[in-house]
Amino acid sequence: MKSEVFLVVLLLNGLTMLPSLAQSKFMTRTGSINFFSATPIEDIDARNQQVGAAVDVQSGQVAFTVPMKSFQFPKSLMQEHFNENYVESEKYPKATFSGRLVNWTAATLPATGAQPVQVEGDLTIHGVTKRVRVPGTLEKQGNQLLVKSKFAVAPADYNIEIPALVRSQIAKSVDVTVNLACTPAP
Repeated sequence: MKSEVFLVVLLLNGLTMLPSLAQSKFMTRTGSINFFSATPIEDIDARNQQVGAAVDVQSGQVAFTVPMKSFQFPKSLMQEHFNENYVESEKYPKATFSGRLVNWTAATLPATGAQPVQVEGDLTIHGVTKRVRVPGTLEKQGNQLLVKSKFAVAPADYNIEIPALVRSQIAKSVDVTVNLACTPAP
């Protein structure tokens, strides 16, 4: 948890912004990431509500960190297999993303309504970093910045090995949904 907070603090403190732009930095420690995989035998669905994230709407920088052991599954055996056999949470305790909004200017964010965006950066899962570009939306709602995205991740791209015995039961890609309600950074 300390390293996750450090990543967010490092991002926020490392940005060189004028004092008048302080409201451009938003963060959360309670964001949500779900993943879902439909399979012939049983759907796999997990939720993590301990996602740390930072967004700077002035510079377009985005970062998040996800503690892997915080994913909750409907069945404890699924959660155990996920942590011990697939993502090896003891060895790789977190997933991270660091990138920026593509073709972004602060004026792009309207006062109301969701703004479609593309985010490009480095996604690290299971110790493997891949450059990704994913769609999403940003929306200013009161003093919050709502961040949403949905994209697919292939476990094989991140060297997550699926045992042959259950390989046919697990989809080749997993749908990932990100929902963050960020508040102005202190």
